[in-house]
Amino acid sequence: MLIIGAITANLVTTIILIVILLAWGGYTIFQNMRVKQVATYLKNDEFQKGMRKAQVIDLREQKSFKDGHVLGARNMPYSTIKNFYSQLRPDLPVYMYDQGKTISKRAALFLSKKGYKDLYILKSGYQGWNGKEKKSNY
Repeated sequence: MLIIGAITANLVTTIILIVILLAWGGYTIFQNMRVKQVATYLKNDEFQKGMRKAQVIDLREQKSFKDGHVLGARNMPYSTIKNFYSQLRPDLPVYMYDQGKTISKRAALFLSKKGYKDLYILKSGYQGWNGKEKKSNY
């Protein structure tokens, strides 16, 4: 009888884990679909071609920005974007990146809700950037 109880407990645990994983996977797919509706992912070369006519925003925190960033980018950490997004011009494209692209997705959804239309995300994030960089000495 004890073995049947252990098997049942393992089965219930497995089912719960599967439900959690399916819910997480579904949510991730849903979020990615929402982001694709409001922003365009750009490869490095596409990002470099268009960034001269855009506002380039580094969404990482200030220390990471000082350690190195895309040349011409300005730092607007995601943690402060709700306070400073109005400094962005809605009539110009916004090119954004973070270390990967997780934070950029959130920022794109937020900016879209605030009426920004031309939103672009560096597909590889800063970690895959192969263009010109600037590192601060201080």
